[in-house]
Amino acid sequence: MGRAVVAALLRASRVPPCKMAAAVRGAEELELLERLLGLPGGNKYGVQGERKVPVLQTNSGPGLTGLMTIAAHLVRQARKEQLLGSTAEEKAVVQQWLEYRVTRVNGGSSKEDTRTVLKDLNMHLEDKVYLAGSIFTLADILMYYGLHHIMVDLTVQEKEKYLNVSRWFNHIQHYPGVRQHLSDVVFIKNRLYTNAH
Repeated sequence: MGRAVVAALLRASRVPPCKMAAAVRGAEELELLERLLGLPGGNKYGVQGERKVPVLQTNSGPGLTGLMTIAAHLVRQARKEQLLGSTAEEKAVVQQWLEYRVTRVNGGSSKEDTRTVLKDLNMHLEDKVYLAGSIFTLADILMYYGLHHIMVDLTVQEKEKYLNVSRWFNHIQHYPGVRQHLSDVVFIKNRLYTNAH
């Protein structure tokens, strides 16, 4: 289901704008993930309940509910299980960050919530390339999609304050196939230097 269709359905049902934006993002993120994974697309996404949880309508039984559940299903469908982690520890870390994404990034609504998320991530990424350490996973993909609307609105100074998040985010947005049609977030400010000889 396209972004415009989901938005129209939510407007018709008088959903508050913040929940509408989250629902549109959830459906859009799943469509972006489908394309990234090389799946043919055509899945029908909807939302359920007051929190507007994403739902995948399947042809062969009950729908799948929840961003994490649907995303993991798509990864398995694409036969790219390495994105869920290889070892038991990696799988647990990926699951941990996926839960964090759903509960803290999606659940947060205030500027203070956003600052807390960015501080948490900044500390975690201090000595890591990816959320699960040294491997690119589904957690990186969904966290990138979940933070994109936040990172776009940060000032250069705010991005510098969360340097590890900015480094990670910039790396993920340039990972092949991830960004797609999302806007490129700029992290460098141009400085003009005088030539003093």
